[in-house]
Amino acid sequence: MRVEIWTDIACPWCYVGKARFDKALEAFPHRDQVEVVHRSFELDPNRAKGDVQPVLAMLTKKYGMSEAQAQAGEENLGAQAAAEGLEYRTRDRDHGNTFDMHRLLHLAKEHGRQGELIQAFYTANFAEERSVFSEGDERLVELAVAAGLDADAARAVLADPAAYADDVRADEREAAQLGANGVPFFVLDRKYGVSGAQPAEVFAQALTEAWGERSPLKLIDEGGAEACGPDGCGVPQH
Repeated sequence: MRVEIWTDIACPWCYVGKARFDKALEAFPHRDQVEVVHRSFELDPNRAKGDVQPVLAMLTKKYGMSEAQAQAGEENLGAQAAAEGLEYRTRDRDHGNTFDMHRLLHLAKEHGRQGELIQAFYTANFAEERSVFSEGDERLVELAVAAGLDADAARAVLADPAAYADDVRADEREAAQLGANGVPFFVLDRKYGVSGAQPAEVFAQALTEAWGERSPLKLIDEGGAEACGPDGCGVPQH
């Protein structure tokens, strides 16, 4: 079974939602037969790469709330994260463009390290003091290496604006086609969709239902035609 997760590194509910989903998946009896693929979704795709600002400033401008309201929201997110065993800095975080991180996630997918890299990005963005936005490409390379990727391969992607750009855009178009207008958005075997950072129990139920509704293979065997198998090939008898 395949689970596709549309997320953005700048999305705090994606950070919390991943932890809740991971908890449900860890307890799922068939977890070893579940493939998890992370898909790209930018919350702020029109922001220039070098346009970095404090999270509170972004929230007050985008949602028209006061700084006190924005800070209260961050405190609530901190509590939600703590309940899942996650660290979350409720003050002095910043916000910026995530396109390059999504491009690196597609590189990581090719090398089987996507889960490790997205977790490294989440932890760096939400729990660590150093910024993933304002320290330049070498900060992203450092995180890519920590996730098991080659430093030169990561640098090559960052140096080429076209590298994996089409893959990111394709993910975003597909999200729109599926009706996802926010993240996190989970799609299980292209049959079930789960929107938002739901409780682990909801993810557990979705996994169970999606697993139970997998379509069994319908075998069409008219007369037992010859085939090859582990024991060799059937030899026609005359």
